[in-house]
Amino acid sequence: MGSRTSVVAGRLARPGVGVVSGLGLRPGLRPRLWLGLALLAGCPTVDLGDTPTEIGLCNPAGGLAYFQDQIWPKYVVRSDPKTQCNQANCHIAGGNGLDFPDPVDYATAYKRVQIYLNCGTPSASSFLTKPLAGIDAHSGGDIFSGLSDPAVQVFLDWFQ
Repeated sequence: MGSRTSVVAGRLARPGVGVVSGLGLRPGLRPRLWLGLALLAGCPTVDLGDTPTEIGLCNPAGGLAYFQDQIWPKYVVRSDPKTQCNQANCHIAGGNGLDFPDPVDYATAYKRVQIYLNCGTPSASSFLTKPLAGIDAHSGGDIFSGLSDPAVQVFLDWFQ
């Protein structure tokens, strides 16, 4: 019958000499390598789900409860309709920049606001500086006339 040699990966292979030994591994390592590969192939993966959106976002001490009970009614929805942040075509879904869901879903609205907060320096949060007169340009105009506006204090208290 002739010699039982074949060409494996461009090399001449001899009977009893596998591809692994052709890679320069000692014969004693072959069973360990195969055992290790078999174990890895049988390891299940763990699905940890989606990355939480809260990572890296500012989470004021008052959290969602304060947002719902204080920020939303006293800061976002104000008594003067001209200074409300949730009026049509401003910050309602499909509006400019910060979009609040319509109808309101406090958890979603809170997560959207978190992007505009600065926990290290709350007074530098664009959620405050945009509507505050004379700080950052706001296409909706000045909502808060100055630091003396009671809503500004409600905002700053959120971080206490």
